[in-house]
Amino acid sequence: MTDMAEATARLHALVASSPTSDLAAAFAAAGHELALVGGPVRDAFLDRPVTDLDFTTSASPDEILRIVAPLADATWDVGREFGTIAARIRGADVEITTYRADQYDGVSRKPSVQFGESLEDDLVRRDFTVNAMALRVTPARGEAGEADAVPQLVDVGGGLEHLLARVIDTPQAPERSFDDDPLRMMRAARFSAQLGFEVAPRVRVAMVELADRILDISAERVRDELSKLLLTSRPVPGIRLLTDTGILDRVLPEVPALRLETDEHAHHKDVFEHSLTVLQQGIDLEASRNPDAAPDLVSRLAGLLHDIGKPATRRIEGRTVTFHQHDLVGARMAKQRLKALRFDNDTVKAVSRLVELHLRFYGYGDQAWSDSAVRRYVRDAGPLLERLHILTRSDVTTRNRRKAERLDFAYDDLERRIAELAEQEELEAVRPDLDGNRIQEVLGIRPGREVGEAYRMLLEQRLEHGPLGEERAEQVLREWWAARGA
Repeated sequence: MTDMAEATARLHALVASSPTSDLAAAFAAAGHELALVGGPVRDAFLDRPVTDLDFTTSASPDEILRIVAPLADATWDVGREFGTIAARIRGADVEITTYRADQYDGVSRKPSVQFGESLEDDLVRRDFTVNAMALRVTPARGEAGEADAVPQLVDVGGGLEHLLARVIDTPQAPERSFDDDPLRMMRAARFSAQLGFEVAPRVRVAMVELADRILDISAERVRDELSKLLLTSRPVPGIRLLTDTGILDRVLPEVPALRLETDEHAHHKDVFEHSLTVLQQGIDLEASRNPDAAPDLVSRLAGLLHDIGKPATRRIEGRTVTFHQHDLVGARMAKQRLKALRFDNDTVKAVSRLVELHLRFYGYGDQAWSDSAVRRYVRDAGPLLERLHILTRSDVTTRNRRKAERLDFAYDDLERRIAELAEQEELEAVRPDLDGNRIQEVLGIRPGREVGEAYRMLLEQRLEHGPLGEERAEQVLREWWAARGA
């Protein structure tokens, strides 16, 4: 956490800057309270970049629109029924929400949305104390003064104390908070990982006791929260927390199932720990290979799930444990689980394909592949080739330094050969030397099954021998056609 004086200076600078100062003046003139709330306040204390400007106010949604419209380049309704209005002011996007004082009936987790009367009541209903601090940028109602006579920090749950202690806790009893919205249990894991904070003991206990309540949450919301966790730079502590509290057993049971038992006769690597290591190594490698790219959810899901087929394929053969075809089984399991979590089709397809291909490289170091095998590796990976590079390299977690160096050298060599062949043959766009139209012309046939068979035959020839050239390809095609007795 940054020095307190520095944090205070950052907060004051944030208040003095536009659009915060413009909004403060406008809301004060209209007789309404306005406070910067949640993430921006937390991140100022943590010396993290402030990327979102979220405000809360005593004004109703209609009043927010009236106050903001003269200042804004654009406004849009992101959830008026929940009291939230968004606007773009001087190039910055802001969200402004009416104070909330939701009521819960004790049966349904969905609140009856009610607007509140005070900033303090609004803060108490928020998820975690570190997100429940606000910086009042207008005078409180009933107080005289100008907007520039503030800001005032409002901290109802000890958020600043918890920031200093690096603890995730809830403003109210965690059982009440999680019962209101069980997704907050997954958010606790995400914030713990994102901020590097510990979860308070009472919060962890409540997560264990209420783990089944996560089943009340829609698959889409679970998916989004899991994705946010995986997109952090260090998601492993959050995955551990969800596993230890039993929550991951409810939403992604294939990962906790990797904690396979070992015995003195059948030793094998801890697959759960191995998978977490692969996940983190992949994130680090992703950042080093593509430093300017956004975090890649597909690569991270593949790293976490690449070995989920092992429990189902585990066999004990003498003193050895085997997992034959766990890549194929795991690919099917990944597809099924990601579909259940409502991931989009492209993500499901890409992750399951990476899981299926993650063992393809092994054996290269023992016997260098032919050019045709390298072409097939590239062809099979297709647009996932860079992700497959990252997954395969990250999958090396052996403590045997010599073995690790040998595998690393072998993959360096494979990547070098891929680059050389790509330069020579446009490898990333491998296709037969003749297209479908030309196949029909050479053979004098109409579109149909035979054209597809001929195309696939020429593709195999291309992969096996490299570019044939049009004349040689036509000769091969005629010979193949004649051999069919056509």
